[in-house]
Amino acid sequence: MLDGTTAPVHQLRAARTDLSILAGARPANGPSHFLIRIADATDLVEAYRSLRIGEFVERQGLFDHTDADDADDDPRTVVLVATTPDGTVIGGVRVAPCTAVDIGWWAGSRLVVADPAHAAGVGAALVRAACAHVESAGVVRFDATVQDRYASMFRSLGWQDRGAGPTLRGREHRRMMWPIGQIQRVADSTKSMLADVLSPFSEQPGGLGPSGFRGDDGVPIPDTELIAACDAIIPAMVERDPEWAGWCSILVNMNDLTAMGARSLGVLDAVGAPTRSHLTRIIRGIASAAQAWRTPVLGGHTQVGVHASLSVTAFGHAEHPIPAGGGRVGDTVSLIADLGGSWRPGYHGRQWDSTSSRTADELAQMARLPAGLRPAAAKDVSMAGIAGTLGMLAESSGTGAELDMDAVPRPSAAAMGSWLTCFPGYAMLMADRRAVDDVPGPMTSAACGRLTTEPGVRLRWPDGELTVAVASTVTGLGAA
Repeated sequence: MLDGTTAPVHQLRAARTDLSILAGARPANGPSHFLIRIADATDLVEAYRSLRIGEFVERQGLFDHTDADDADDDPRTVVLVATTPDGTVIGGVRVAPCTAVDIGWWAGSRLVVADPAHAAGVGAALVRAACAHVESAGVVRFDATVQDRYASMFRSLGWQDRGAGPTLRGREHRRMMWPIGQIQRVADSTKSMLADVLSPFSEQPGGLGPSGFRGDDGVPIPDTELIAACDAIIPAMVERDPEWAGWCSILVNMNDLTAMGARSLGVLDAVGAPTRSHLTRIIRGIASAAQAWRTPVLGGHTQVGVHASLSVTAFGHAEHPIPAGGGRVGDTVSLIADLGGSWRPGYHGRQWDSTSSRTADELAQMARLPAGLRPAAAKDVSMAGIAGTLGMLAESSGTGAELDMDAVPRPSAAAMGSWLTCFPGYAMLMADRRAVDDVPGPMTSAACGRLTTEPGVRLRWPDGELTVAVASTVTGLGAA
């Protein structure tokens, strides 16, 4: 539980400022200044636990003999302490995962402040530091159970009151939750403007694609079995990492065709670069990826002496294209992903790279999968991440969606918050009455959600709690 009251003060060595998480200054009755940092040494942790014994065991009598529990023995638990310049520990708090396998659900507990009459602001600073730490660690849900008398402080810091909690030896508690809005921010920054910006196209006959395919990354060309897709790579990436930009220009287009059940026929590229050397590196990346996916570069446009730019248009064939908007309420959501590889150097937490280590045969097998399964709806995971892309599939289908957090396939090296918001290399979301739970390697699949009546995306946790990841529609384009 998170509580903040009096306890003895212990002297320690001077705190190192290079590990600072949050520093605070208080006039009047507060300490002149203090530093909040990770307790990375045994003496810091022991001093924090001594404060807890003095407060929760001796003064409040909430526990007999000790307040230690399993979280203290969990190696994943992080303790944050507040220290004065001379190394005196004046408070602390711990944060830890709530499940044996970390699925992005953490809780804060055992908040203690030494002599709050002379340490005003330390408790609130510790709470803010705990929130900052878990968000930076990729946590998606952060809870605390606090004594009723401190609930108003948490509410003033932006926490949500989730109702009455347990009563422990006569002290009533409240369940509180810190609103982590990372998924909503990613969806808003990447897709929320589309409906407004693209409105001139929707006024044209056939604009934004034929009925049933609005919102798809690829589009059926009218009166044919051809599918077209087009993607541009952001200029900063083309400038900084030209070979990887070239690879990704093919990757994202192949994913678009794959999600629609289309077989690639070839691509056109449009490339600009400031120098011949830079241009060569971009082309080298495109050619390497095109060879890996066995798709020819049919032509395009190439220019030197200009700002770096890159876009690719891909063409494919599909007798029965799979729409993103074919889902219906009650459909099972399955995620198929390649969990191999690692974070791309320079893009940690944002781009997972599995494809560059795969053979052409493996890439071809992954590209054929959706066409063989023929689900009601499918969409490749884009820069909106798994949660945002699920929101787009649901929006196109005229539904909402739930994601079961303990069922989402995920690489062990990726924190849940990063995995739900990154570009994952190869990942496909499918909605159908049947689950997709058996796919050939190197892919992994799992039924991990469902389409619902309520718009947006909600995360379902093992305790039955539902939290909002995306409040409403993602693009505003509406049902396909």
